[in-house]
Amino acid sequence: MILEIADIHIPPGKNAEFDAAIQRGIETVIARAEGYRAHRIVRGIESPERYILMIWWQTLEDHTVKFRGGPLFAEWRAIVQPFFAAAPSVEHYSLVTASAGAAS
Repeated sequence: MILEIADIHIPPGKNAEFDAAIQRGIETVIARAEGYRAHRIVRGIESPERYILMIWWQTLEDHTVKFRGGPLFAEWRAIVQPFFAAAPSVEHYSLVTASAGAAS
């Protein structure tokens, strides 16, 4: 499995709207994508306008080719992009090791 991590910054005062939008985007678009396995969204404590979106994909190509190259990507961007203060930074990771409680 591959972990996509997107570092997202939004304008101040838009948290409630963005929280609703990103949740809607995950439920209505990302969840339909081939290879989607799970997600997690966290918000910064010290920097509440900073979010880390983690999406687990079956393969790298499920994200980079099938999702980003397909029609669902435009749907996703239409929902979340209006809230971006800057383009998100996105990278992919593979698991090296984890503790039993790491998934909580």
